[in-house]
Amino acid sequence: MGNYKICVYAIAKNEEKFVDRWMDSVQEADAVYVLDTGSDDQTVEKLKQRGAIVKSEVVNPWRFDVARNKSLEMVPLDMDICVCLDLDEVIEEGWRLKLEKLWNESVTRLRYNYNWSFDEYGNPAVNFYSEKIHRRNGYKWTHPVHEILSYDGQENFVTTDDITVDHYPDSSKSRGSYLPLLELSVQEDPTDDRNLHYLGREYMYYGMYEKSIDTLIKHLKLKNATWKDERSASMRFIARSYRNLGRIDEAKLWLEKAKNETPYLREPYVELAMLEYDNNNFEEADKNLSIALKIKNKYKNYINEPFCYDSTIYDLLSICKFNENKLAEAIYYIDIAIEMNPKDERLKNNKKIIEKVLNGVN
Repeated sequence: MGNYKICVYAIAKNEEKFVDRWMDSVQEADAVYVLDTGSDDQTVEKLKQRGAIVKSEVVNPWRFDVARNKSLEMVPLDMDICVCLDLDEVIEEGWRLKLEKLWNESVTRLRYNYNWSFDEYGNPAVNFYSEKIHRRNGYKWTHPVHEILSYDGQENFVTTDDITVDHYPDSSKSRGSYLPLLELSVQEDPTDDRNLHYLGREYMYYGMYEKSIDTLIKHLKLKNATWKDERSASMRFIARSYRNLGRIDEAKLWLEKAKNETPYLREPYVELAMLEYDNNNFEEADKNLSIALKIKNKYKNYINEPFCYDSTIYDLLSICKFNENKLAEAIYYIDIAIEMNPKDERLKNNKKIIEKVLNGVN
């Protein structure tokens, strides 16, 4: 374990409501640097009161990579380790000692546990490894949005589950800038598989289904688009777009492709089951849900869909079993769904309906 100089750095704009929580979580750092990009609330004043070193600069035209590089430039070159932490994130107490134990002179970057979202009970819903803790020198941020760290040499990662960052996004903030920035990012580098995937997904979110399909097919055709999990997600998003266009057979075709690409992931089976369920094909939905349940591994990546690991599968299975007149199995699955989601009155009412039929009550 070395005696390292460790800092936290960030970009911020109108984050006053998060400042105290954030500063509480970064107190173990030797220094905290924040680039404020144009706040008109008390963000700057509150950060300075809490001991952060703050610089104000408007980035126009806006790009996340430019802003992050300007914030990184605030960090002295003799700093050993940089922790990039947004103000809507919290790094769990005791992180510094853990980081110092994991780090050595050959390490360039750390992968750590990241809870991107939580369910209504406070359990992690989307969880994966993030990689924003890095050596001071040799790194820069690239891409206008969904920006990533690029290194000027050979990277050496350390991965840990002992350091956790929790994300509590501000739902009032708009994602409106993401689409044009993603389009710009793909224009700048049409061969970047990650951002082409993100762009196709963004088109889907905006209801631009034909554009989504075309873009995601381009992603799949890239020679460097080799990560099967992300390829499978592109196939699922193509299927969702076709489904929204009312082209159900094509949606099924793409979900079958996704299943073949990643038979080890629940997601394509569950999405196909949902499609079959919506078309009252309860036996087919049952079959795919049952296969999904046999897949126990939940891989730590952003591809995970929360509905594949919450009460959804058991909820749908109970309805499928009911429609197949397998009432005892319907009760079995609805009980699991209620145990996982005890606040859901619809589930409780469904159980009463199944019990009435099971007991021959009209």
